[in-house]
Amino acid sequence: MAKRVDHEYDYLFKIVLIGDSGVGKSNILSRFTRNEFCLESKSTIGVEFATRTLQVEGKTVKAQIWDTAGQERYRAITSAYYRGAVGALLVYDITKRQTFENVQRWLRELRDHADSNIVIMMAGNKSDLNHLRAVSEQDGQAFAEREGLSFLETSALEAHNVENAFQSVLTEIYQIVSKKALAAQEAASNTTFPGKGTTINVGDSSANAKGGCCSTT
Repeated sequence: MAKRVDHEYDYLFKIVLIGDSGVGKSNILSRFTRNEFCLESKSTIGVEFATRTLQVEGKTVKAQIWDTAGQERYRAITSAYYRGAVGALLVYDITKRQTFENVQRWLRELRDHADSNIVIMMAGNKSDLNHLRAVSEQDGQAFAEREGLSFLETSALEAHNVENAFQSVLTEIYQIVSKKALAAQEAASNTTFPGKGTTINVGDSSANAKGGCCSTT
């Protein structure tokens, strides 16, 4: 959901939170959107989302963050959850090795259902529980590098790196959208030359000029 709006914000970006139940997704959501943390938070069934508006490179961006809210325990997340998402936070718990092992499955599901250009940040949450650590930061970093993901360790409890994680994802999304807009503008300017048509591939930031007698609109 990368929409351009001209009123209280310039862009609206949909970000999804995925990962095993209990890794702290709901608290990451509440920390980022309301600066709150609840030790007694419980999984609920359904989909929840919250929003926050912030500045990204001089533009007002409204982030709409979606949380699975317990669905992941039943593996009932549908393609509708991912539809329109331009960013994702893939979360595991550094104190539970199994949640890290399951990241591969979540990543596969995300790539199966989401847009191929989605920006993905992997977050090793609960870094405040370093004494209970079951996944090293090096293991998380190595996996992220292999898969071409951004990576941070976070603590929703201590508000560590939560802001940085979302800011990084939103900035990267904005830069991708800006490049596409610039390419579209350049393509439009090329239509002033007779006998030259321009084809724009929305999945690519570049515009491919084709010779011949093509019609332009």
